[in-house]
Amino acid sequence: MGLSKLNNLYREVILDHADHPHNKGALKDATNAITLNNPTCGDEIDLQVKVGSDGLIDEIGYTGYGCTISQASASMMTEAVKGKRPDEALAMAKIFSDMAIGKDHDQADLQALGDAQVLTSIMEFPARIKCATLAWWALQRALLKDTDEEDIDDQG
Repeated sequence: MGLSKLNNLYREVILDHADHPHNKGALKDATNAITLNNPTCGDEIDLQVKVGSDGLIDEIGYTGYGCTISQASASMMTEAVKGKRPDEALAMAKIFSDMAIGKDHDQADLQALGDAQVLTSIMEFPARIKCATLAWWALQRALLKDTDEEDIDDQG
């Protein structure tokens, strides 16, 4: 597939998740939750995770607002980690964060991210990296129960 066609496919996947978000909505009985903000562009995510007695992420939901990239990334992230153990989800968040800063991963790691792997094309635009990673950072903080609200700019 040509690069132009591949980029168009990536755009379509991103727009589909932004226009038809998966798992958007607040959970009432979350076991883990956090709110993170990206003051650079005004993105905000309120993430709720429910880890069941089986040790799996049974439910995950989010509310908030932001640009197309941040909303699509949140949708992709929730789909990718639902049904996973928290340690698996944290490993996936690490892979995504590494990918965002240009670290190489093998194809199996990227495929584990599901649709979120298409966001590798966004990483060519440094101003969009925080938009794409906001939901993944929220996932890490929620699962680690580091629930102090803060702006992602405060994280260094």
